[in-house]
Amino acid sequence: MKKEYIIPIFVPNLGCPMECTFCSQQKITGKQTNVTAKDVKETIEYYLKNFKDDSKYVEVAFFGGSFTGIDVEIQKELLEAANEYIKKGKVNSIRLSTRPDYINKDILKMLKKYHVKTIELGVQSSNDYILAKSKRGHNFEVVKKASRMIRFHGFRLGHQMMVGMPESTELDEINTAKDLIKLKPKMVRIYPVLVIKGTELAREYQDGEYTPLTVEQAVERCKEIIYMFRKKNIDVIRVGLQNTNEITDPNNEGSEVLAGPYHPAFRQLVEDSMWYDSIAEKIKKINMKVKEVEITVNPESVNNVIGHKKENVNKLKEMYDVELAVKTDENMKPGKFEINVIETY
Repeated sequence: MKKEYIIPIFVPNLGCPMECTFCSQQKITGKQTNVTAKDVKETIEYYLKNFKDDSKYVEVAFFGGSFTGIDVEIQKELLEAANEYIKKGKVNSIRLSTRPDYINKDILKMLKKYHVKTIELGVQSSNDYILAKSKRGHNFEVVKKASRMIRFHGFRLGHQMMVGMPESTELDEINTAKDLIKLKPKMVRIYPVLVIKGTELAREYQDGEYTPLTVEQAVERCKEIIYMFRKKNIDVIRVGLQNTNEITDPNNEGSEVLAGPYHPAFRQLVEDSMWYDSIAEKIKKINMKVKEVEITVNPESVNNVIGHKKENVNKLKEMYDVELAVKTDENMKPGKFEINVIETY
C-alpha cells in the first residue's frame, strides 16, 4: 500500500465574499498574502524534495479559502501549476476546499480537466437557522445540491462540519452528521469552534452573547459524531484545527485564539476517550470483581489505551478501582484490542 503525502497550499479568503461570524482565514491558516503559480511550484518542489518513500501517493491540496470562487483565470493558473507535476508523474492528484454555493457544472467540468480528484465542502451545519445565525450565506439545500453534483461528476466528496456554533446544540450536531451521511461523503473533517480575535464571534463572546464549549464538552460531542461516521465507513480525516503559531493556547504570546476548546492534541483526546469507553464497557461485562486487566493492542494504539497524560489509566482506577496494564502485539489489528483479567478481588 502506497504511503499518502499531502502538499498543502493555502489560499486564505481568496474567492470568499462572506464574513462568517467565527471566521478569519488569514489567522487560521497563518497566511496573509495571495498565492501565485510560482508559489505553487515552489511549494511542490520543496515538499517533493523531502518525501523519502519511493512508493508514495502525492496529492496537492488547496486549503483555506473558497477555491472555486476565485477568478476563473487565477483558478486555472494555480491548477495548471499543480497539474504540470501530474503530467510529469510526480504528483497523483489535486484536492481543494470550497463553498457549496460555488459549485456548478461548468466549474466541475473545468476542475476535471486539471485532474482534481477530491472536493471538500464547508458545510458547518445542516440547520438553516444556525447557518443564518453565523452568516454563512447559504442554506443546507445548497449543500445537498452541490454534494450530489460533485458525486455525479465522479469526484470524491468531502464535508467539513463544526461543533459549538452559536446556538447549536448537541442534537443539532448529531442531526448534521445524520444529514451528511445521507449525502455519502468519502471523508469528513470536524472542527470545534474556537473564538478567534477580531471576528464577530469574538465580540459576541466578549459581550456575553456566546459561550464556547469547554474542551471536555467538545470531546464528547466530537466523539459521538465520529462513532456515527465510522459506522458508515466514512473516514474522519481531521478533528480540530491544525496547530500553528496563531492557532495555539490562548495564553501563548501571539495566539489569535481568544477562547474555546483549544488543545494541542485535541484529536488524541477524542480517540483516547473512545478507547476508554470501549475498555470500560468490556470490563463492566466481566462477571467478576476485577482488580487488574491486561489490554493487548498493536504498538501504534498504546498511547490511546493509556490516554493523554495517563488519563485513561487514572480514570479506570478512580471509577472502577481497576489497574490497567498494556501488552503489545504486532499481529493485533490497529484499533482492536483483547482484554485479559490478571487479578480479581
